[in-house]
This record gives sequence, structure tokens and C-alpha cells, in this order.
Amino acid sequence: MDRADRNKVAESIKIDGLDDPKLAEHVPAHLLEQLREELEMATELLPKMDPAEVLAGQMTPIWFGSAINSFGVQELMKGIADFGPEPQPQSAEPRQISPEETNVTGFVFKVQANMDAKHRDRVAFVRMASGHFKRGMKLTHVRTRKPMAISSPVMFLASDRELAEEAWAGDIIGIPNHGQLRIGDTLTEGEALRVTGIPSFAPELLQGVRAGDPMKAKHLEKALMQFAEEGAAKVFKPNIGSGFIVGVVGQLQFEVLASRIEMEYGLPVRFEASQFTSARWVTGPKAQLDKLIEANKQHIGYDNDGDPVFLTRLQWDIDRVERDYPELKLSATKELHGE
Repeated sequence: MDRADRNKVAESIKIDGLDDPKLAEHVPAHLLEQLREELEMATELLPKMDPAEVLAGQMTPIWFGSAINSFGVQELMKGIADFGPEPQPQSAEPRQISPEETNVTGFVFKVQANMDAKHRDRVAFVRMASGHFKRGMKLTHVRTRKPMAISSPVMFLASDRELAEEAWAGDIIGIPNHGQLRIGDTLTEGEALRVTGIPSFAPELLQGVRAGDPMKAKHLEKALMQFAEEGAAKVFKPNIGSGFIVGVVGQLQFEVLASRIEMEYGLPVRFEASQFTSARWVTGPKAQLDKLIEANKQHIGYDNDGDPVFLTRLQWDIDRVERDYPELKLSATKELHGE
């Protein structure tokens, strides 16, 4: 596919193995020699493909291709279908969910906002854990204990979407909503089950963020809360001072966030260095937690769920808190459980 003109399609040439003479007509000799050497090395040194080991999590197949050129995409999708596991029992409280159960159960593992910029939509991606879902069903939103009529579920293939009339355990459907659903939420046919084992990891990079127009601070807060709900970034509100601290796992994410905020909200922003480099969620007895917060106000922030976070630049501070407050737990992960 020609990037400059998507209507132009390059000629396809069939090559039958590495010994096909036509290969030398299209690949320079030094690259062809390198290809054969590296392929022989991979073939001899890597273990043979074993579907049973893939299902057991002991082996991972890898496909090579180029999505922008639509090369290898079909092979990848076929490989997922051939080697992907059947739906497995899902960890939950107070009991495990079996995919063979007849009652419908599903959980939100991803939220994406503004997929359709014209409608400001927000789609919660739900993985079905059990049962036979049908469009129009009423399911219980366990966190709020309220019924939800799922009238317009969708299924996606790349940028295409279509109404999902039904879904089974293992399928993924998208539920358009206005913020009611968030990552970790469980939907059931009435039973109070809560899917577990969905972690949120502490960010590796922290920066402050400011709106280019100080009068639009509220707009910035709305945008940041949206991205926090998506899981695209961690957003912390410091206990002291104004503004927000944004945490990500890679530097490029700051550029992506700035671009999305400007495109989706018309709000230019700038990221700047923060005095903090580490964040740890703090849990434990309320009395000890209140004591820690009172004594370390300058290190305390709150995430988008209102949970306390210890912010610091030094590992020494974390060690100090663990020593002085043995009943408290400082964790680099937080489980998303829809509560």
C-alpha cells in the first residue's frame, strides 16, 4: 500500500520459499544472505511450536508484519483464532465464575472516550465471562446495584463497528455510556459478584500539567479525569497546592495526552517537571492513615477515585514510612474492582 495514495496497490509477487529464484530478483544479495542466516539460526535454536504449551502460558508465538501496509494482519488474526485459549474461569468474589454458567456475567477492562468526536461518546469494553448475552438485556451494575438496559452494544473490527445482537463467554462488546461504567466494574444478571485481578500500576514518570489558558482550569480537570478513567494516565491531586500531577509509564505518553487534550477539548496544555518521581498507594487502618497524612501533608495526593497516594522523590521516604508506620502498606499496584 502506498502511504501517499491509499488507492494505489502494489503488485503482489508469490515467492515459494527461500530457495525460489525470484527472491533474488527482489531482495539485494547481502540482505538475502542475512535473511537465510538469521532464519536458520531461529529455526535451529528456538523450540518447536507446541499449542499445548501456548495454552499453558509456557510459550508465546510471535507474528511479524506491518499494520500500516496491511501485511501480516490476516496471519495474526488467524493465529489468535487457532492458538488462543477458550474462555477460562474468571477470578471473582465471593466465588469464581465459570464460562459454562448460563447466567450472564461480564466485566469492564477498558474505557475509551471520544471514539466518535462528533458525539463525544464514551465506550466501555466488556469481556463476557459467562452466559449468553442478548441485545436489550437488563444487567445489574454491581458497583451501584442499579439495573442497566444494554440496548446498543457494539462489536468492533478496527475502526468499523456494528450492533452486537448477542455475545457469549469470551466475546468482547462495547457499551456506549456517559461515564456510569469504569474499569473494574462487573455486570451480572443480579448476583453480587465482583471480578478481581485487574491491576493498576504506579507510573514511572510524573509531571505537572497546566492549561495554556488559566481560565480553563475546569476544562483541564474534566479532560484529566476522563483520561484517568480510561486508564490512559494516572492523575493525582496534591494535598497542598493547586494543579494536578500526571503519571505515565513512557515519555511519549505525555505528548499523546497533550495532543488528545488539544484535539478533543480545544485546550493547549504544557507538561513541566514535578518535584516527585514516585507514587505509592497507601492502605491500612484509618487511624494510622490519618496520622501519616497529617504528618506528611506535602507528600500526600489523591487519585481520581479519592484514594490516598504517597508522592516522593526518594526511596528513603518510602522506607521511612514503612518503618514508622508498620501497619500501613505502600503499594506500587492498585486493584481495580469497581467499588
